[in-house]
Amino acid sequence: MTGTLFSAVGSGSLVGFTLGLVGGGGSILATPLLLYVVGVAQPHIAIGTGALAVAANALANFGGHALKGHVWWRCAVVFAGLGSVGALAGSTLGKSIDGTHLLFFFGLLMLVVGALMVRPRRRSSTAGRPVDAKMCATTAAVAAVAGAASGFFGIGGGFLIVPGLILATGMPTINAIGTSLLAVAAFGLATAFNYALSGMVDWQLAAEFIGGGIGGGLIGMFVATRLASYKNMLNRIFAVLVIVVAGYVLHRSVGQPEGG
Repeated sequence: MTGTLFSAVGSGSLVGFTLGLVGGGGSILATPLLLYVVGVAQPHIAIGTGALAVAANALANFGGHALKGHVWWRCAVVFAGLGSVGALAGSTLGKSIDGTHLLFFFGLLMLVVGALMVRPRRRSSTAGRPVDAKMCATTAAVAAVAGAASGFFGIGGGFLIVPGLILATGMPTINAIGTSLLAVAAFGLATAFNYALSGMVDWQLAAEFIGGGIGGGLIGMFVATRLASYKNMLNRIFAVLVIVVAGYVLHRSVGQPEGG
């Protein structure tokens, strides 16, 4: 029991630390850590529990952005609401897929996330767009797709939501980041709720993981301020880590028998 507690808190701390240090993308390590470090036997339980932890981390970071005025509230509420419907649909589909197959798709997703993080980020110069039918339709479509992907894989999906918000509304990047966190939290809660209905959330483990994540996040944000000039290098190092872990996930998922 003590070993599980330490591994859960330590893994949560690592996820929180990476989120605080490099921002979006850090939560994608939650499921692999729960499976291969904490020792959760079933992929679906790892995904359901991880989704709850992701939601908690997002809410913790959302408060800071909201206080700084980085949140476009109407967009945040609409995007979170529409996307949560997609998250419920995506998580329902995810629950119905064999665990080893789901892990294989998860590994492929990690490769995509790692590749996107390696690429240098461009500053968005897109101007704000008028609120018309086209903008509303685009926002709804992006929210549904991002929510469905988030629910299917049990991830935060910030790497999809931030560019999606910029594409749909033309908001500045810092506002897209702050606004996206409400959607990440909503998608995670919707996914965790759906998995919990099937008994696929370990509540005690989630609490331990979240507790570690809060502490790790504070340390990560502190270190990030000290290493701000090395931001791009840190992103690339983390991207390589994600790609390496993706290779391990793919190896394990291919090597396991079905029904995991």
